[in-house]
Amino acid sequence: MMILKHPRKQNPRSFPTILGVLRTLALWSMKKDPDLESALSRNRRWIVNNQIKNIILRYPDQVIPVKFLQKKFKTLDLQGKAINWLKKYPCCFEIFREYDGDFCRLTKRMMHLVEEEESVRGLQEAVFVERLTKVLMLSSNRSLNVAKLNELKRNFGLPDDYIIRIVAKYPELFQVVNYSARRSTMEIELTSWNPDFAVSMIEKSCRERNTEPCFSCSLPSTWVKSRERFNEFNSTPYISPYLSPIGLAERSVEKEKRAVGMVHELLSLTLWKKMSIAKLGHFRREFGLPEKLNVLLLKHPGIFYVTNKHQSYTVLLREGYNGSELINKDPLVVVKDKFGELMQEGLHEYNQRRHLLNMEKKKKNGAVIARSEKRRCKSVEVSEEEDQEGQIGVLLDPEERKRFYKILFDDNAR
Repeated sequence: MMILKHPRKQNPRSFPTILGVLRTLALWSMKKDPDLESALSRNRRWIVNNQIKNIILRYPDQVIPVKFLQKKFKTLDLQGKAINWLKKYPCCFEIFREYDGDFCRLTKRMMHLVEEEESVRGLQEAVFVERLTKVLMLSSNRSLNVAKLNELKRNFGLPDDYIIRIVAKYPELFQVVNYSARRSTMEIELTSWNPDFAVSMIEKSCRERNTEPCFSCSLPSTWVKSRERFNEFNSTPYISPYLSPIGLAERSVEKEKRAVGMVHELLSLTLWKKMSIAKLGHFRREFGLPEKLNVLLLKHPGIFYVTNKHQSYTVLLREGYNGSELINKDPLVVVKDKFGELMQEGLHEYNQRRHLLNMEKKKKNGAVIARSEKRRCKSVEVSEEEDQEGQIGVLLDPEERKRFYKILFDDNAR
């Protein structure tokens, strides 16, 4: 005898409601800005090729086996064959065959840009010192974990060897500490507070205009409701992220204002005025950011632009861009733009070459089709000639066929 069991009653709270799911999805949606999306697409190719460049420079003799680079492709979020990607940028990467294997090195023009970039880094030392000082001043304990800071060092333009080049060189400002003697817990501490650096980009720009510090809205005039919400938020006093958050009530306007100011300042310190939201979230506790960081960013579309380009959520500072172009370019960005131009030149050359090859293939295919058409016409002519020579075959003309059979079977027609 089969016993039927009653289905267990489900707690309605254990399942997310459709409305809840829609709200969650809505939190991650923002009206697309074609110019900013274009800026990210252009920047994406540069990032990948810059990583390849750094891998090659770190390899012995700065010559790398393509097979080794293929293994690194997964970490670069790339698919397909490495050699096919490298061939797209002949002005950047030189491929040659040796010892029954393919190898890659940077072209002479690329090496010139590498030298120029290194020269600019040498001149930018004071800027790096100020930038690192400001980042540490923004953190709650005036210190940051080295492993975590390494995730953002390129965002801030810091050199790979910034601990030796900057931290060790300025002991009056920085010191490396490791209280647990584990490599993962090594930190950089700020040894002295510089009040001249405790001025946010918002405060600096407003001082130049001789106005009270406040955020600027970079939305079109058609975004009426968003502008109204922005004006309401902006009507309360600005709170500098360099001020201590102690005393600010949770979920208060003041707390939110400081958090928005913190993200604004951090993005202002980056080269491209943008940052991965995932990386920014790693520093949530250090910079006093809310747990639901995405909600905060999407709540202020007049200040931030959030996108999921390349399946990675990124936040951009709207006021940092005019269309798809950065307004104030760091000297390092100027050099990196030259790298991007060299990439585009190589890509154009590669596409032109492929276009010519495709045209050649089409011409060859066209010649084959023409020859086969000529053969077909010739065979038709031969058939007609055979019919004319008295072989009763298929008469192509229907009228001719009727007349033929009429003559054949109708005695009166003869």
